[in-house]
Amino acid sequence: MEIALYFLCRCIIGIASILPLKRGAWLGRRAGRRAWHFDRRHRAVALKNLTAAFPEHSEPETRELAREHFRRLGETYSCILKTGGMNAEAIGKILSFEGCDKLEKIFRENPDERVVIASGHFGNFELFPWIKLVIPSGKNWVATYRELRQPKMTELMLRLRTASGCQLFERTREGDRLREAMRQPALVLGLLADQNAGDRGLRLPVFGRDASVTPAPAVMAKRYRCRLFHGACFRTGLGRWKLVVTDEIPVRENGKHRSTEAIMRDIITAQEAAIRRDPANWFWVHNRWKNLPRRGESKARMS
Repeated sequence: MEIALYFLCRCIIGIASILPLKRGAWLGRRAGRRAWHFDRRHRAVALKNLTAAFPEHSEPETRELAREHFRRLGETYSCILKTGGMNAEAIGKILSFEGCDKLEKIFRENPDERVVIASGHFGNFELFPWIKLVIPSGKNWVATYRELRQPKMTELMLRLRTASGCQLFERTREGDRLREAMRQPALVLGLLADQNAGDRGLRLPVFGRDASVTPAPAVMAKRYRCRLFHGACFRTGLGRWKLVVTDEIPVRENGKHRSTEAIMRDIITAQEAAIRRDPANWFWVHNRWKNLPRRGESKARMS
């Protein structure tokens, strides 16, 4: 079964790779519209999350936002199949940047600096390693991933993520290799920080509701003396995106490390602002508010 699924996905990727990007994006939006009608479970999750996050919206407004979100999901995932095989020159024609000059300035002034970018499932989030196009002084690009249950599918996923030259580490098995990589200078580590972290997360409010939040961006920034920023990918048109890096999030205050909780609260604030900037752009079909850690367990992880 795994082999059949693998070859089916390879065929789909092959078809996507020969389609013009905008054509693939258009087809993806149509597929997302159909998914809205047939995927009752994820439609219910999206409507529940959007209603709670934006109580000021009327029911028709919420439903229209959810429908557009499904269209965006279809567009995003169909485009990922194409952009995963594009080179730097092609990526430069579909991607723009905002606020990334801050990172270039950091590395020009001190080539030994390291940076953590806490991001999330915003738009075509797989494009984020291509931030390197406007940060020539950055030399090492690192990210983590979670392997799939099927090894062949993990192999296929990684093929779509290697064109940028980013160093990829499986987050549960390759901790030693990641720690070694973090010693490299002029390094940017990208971490997805918007998923439910289960019992291992911090219990913190997201859009006014307690959620399990990964402490990883704060922990890595403190452990490896990194500068910390939040970043997001925004859709600017059909098959077009912009990578945005916001103001620096302080890791130290008055000569001491800030608490992990305080840092993660700042990241959550940045995430919420990015979501409000374009609500349909975020991943509402994920059950962000579940499996909360007990408060005592959460406090133990905040040091």
